[in-house]
Amino acid sequence: MRFDVVTLFPELFAPHFSQGITRRAFESGQVDVRLWSPREYAEDAYRRVDDRPYGGGPGMVMLAEPLARAIAAIRADRAASDAAPPQVVHFTPTGRRLDQVLVQQFATGPGAVLLCGRYEGLDQRFVDAHVTLELSLGDFVLSGGELPALALLDAVARLQDGVLTAPSHEQDSFSDGLLEGPHYSRPEKLVIDGQASDVPAVLLSGHHGDIARWRRERSLERTARRRPDLIAAARAAGRLSPADERYLAGLGL
Repeated sequence: MRFDVVTLFPELFAPHFSQGITRRAFESGQVDVRLWSPREYAEDAYRRVDDRPYGGGPGMVMLAEPLARAIAAIRADRAASDAAPPQVVHFTPTGRRLDQVLVQQFATGPGAVLLCGRYEGLDQRFVDAHVTLELSLGDFVLSGGELPALALLDAVARLQDGVLTAPSHEQDSFSDGLLEGPHYSRPEKLVIDGQASDVPAVLLSGHHGDIARWRRERSLERTARRRPDLIAAARAAGRLSPADERYLAGLGL
């Protein structure tokens, strides 16, 4: 799959493609990322990509024309390499919240153009003409779209074949609609600030069925306490078993 990233700060991306386990996806070409600066498509002597907003107000707005020329260049380049026509994604606080379901769709798709806005945002006429999906990381505001783009690329990369141990991402939070439960490692007995703390006995039992049930219950409990909306969604989708419902009922949830 191919992602074309339109950004004023391409230097922010390279370090993330050579670090950690997800580098396997980028180095192998499973996730092909190409960086495009809209300044290269500005035609005035100052390579201007922003200007004051009509109607007044603080900040600057990214100009439509350099962005449109960048998109045209990307489309031509993709067509020359027989790449699929791209979905154009704009990262903005007003967009749909990015979630694991959407990440999984991107992870099995042809890729997209990722627009990293800056300043007060993009000229709305460009958005109306070219953007097919607007995404947000959550109910907060960042300085630009680079961090959301990197978040999406990382989330997609870790789902590619051979990047993680086969079942790892299948047990992640949100993969089944719930939050992941707690994890424990060595040593079996640990003292922290004078307090002894042991690994739960069931995890040492070797009984795979009991361990699976314990993990499911911890997942249900954590989700119900922290994200009851996810429990409601799982119920509506029929993803909770009778045993799940009995456990939640026992918690008074």
